[in-house]
Amino acid sequence: MNDLITPSLISDLVKYQEGSVVSREVIKKPGGTFTLFAFDQGQGLSEHRTPYDALVILLAGEAEITVSGKANLVKEGQILMMPANHPHSLKAVKKFKMGLMMIK
Repeated sequence: MNDLITPSLISDLVKYQEGSVVSREVIKKPGGTFTLFAFDQGQGLSEHRTPYDALVILLAGEAEITVSGKANLVKEGQILMMPANHPHSLKAVKKFKMGLMMIK
């Protein structure tokens, strides 16, 4: 049995839904979590803060991720760090899927 999971297989674990943001928690441990998200075009998350560092891995599509007032256009295959306690928001420029690793 092969325990390796490719980015395309990870992306397949969460499906797009029209007009929605879909999430699926894959790992939940005392040290952090890994959650998959699928955002339909135009969908997003309003500005918020978390007490943990977060690493976004874009698996498909394109997103505008704003961290501390700086907008970042993030595309498939790119990674963005969001520091703890910094305001951030996300918006789907095109529908996109991402993995979010929260490190406690």
